[in-house]
Amino acid sequence: MSRVSQEAEVRVAARALANAGFVHAYGHCSLRLDAEHFLVCAAKPMGLIPPGEPGTVVPVHGPLPEGVLGEVRIHQQIYQRRPDVNAVIRCMPMQVMSLSCAGLTPRLRHGMGAYFKDGVPLWDDPQLLRDDSQAAALAEQLGRAQALVMRGNGAMVVGGSLVEALTLVFYLEDAARIELQLLAAGVADHAPLLSREEADRRATASGRIFERMWDYLTAGDAELNLITRDERQP
Repeated sequence: MSRVSQEAEVRVAARALANAGFVHAYGHCSLRLDAEHFLVCAAKPMGLIPPGEPGTVVPVHGPLPEGVLGEVRIHQQIYQRRPDVNAVIRCMPMQVMSLSCAGLTPRLRHGMGAYFKDGVPLWDDPQLLRDDSQAAALAEQLGRAQALVMRGNGAMVVGGSLVEALTLVFYLEDAARIELQLLAAGVADHAPLLSREEADRRATASGRIFERMWDYLTAGDAELNLITRDERQP
């Protein structure tokens, strides 16, 4: 992708997250540019990022540039450890937040939840992460998972692309909705779980699974025409 496309994609994803209610005044998203740099959205409420407003290039190693939000250091630590990750989203989905306050995260219950087949770890601390050691510990706990929930403080979601990461935010929130409804009905302890084999089979990327959710969540955005993808993009 060209730099113009990358900048536009970050803005489009940011606005989509806000429009879907996955972020509010707080949250941020980023896209890996190369092994040593990533692009993070403007440091403002994501729904208020207008077309054309530039993000900031952040080093994967080293101090955060001036004006970048403190928790972007979590993105750094994840990119350092996960060469498979090309996009990171810090979000505040409502169902995920409610479930996390009970010290719980979604389990492998349904098709969308299958994409979290490596589990969804719980960062059991409601405080903001404002230093490198905390961010590193969180990235270590994320491990190979696609998402980590922070107790009373939202979630981190990662993907091989922003298209995938945005889709997984939707999936995570839907999985939390299912979990809360089963708990409310008093059947969570007896409801079936997907086996790892079932989850592996279900968590497919074929059939434009991620792209169709991206199209749904970003429909009507003013900058979609600026995003061009090469054949290597998921």
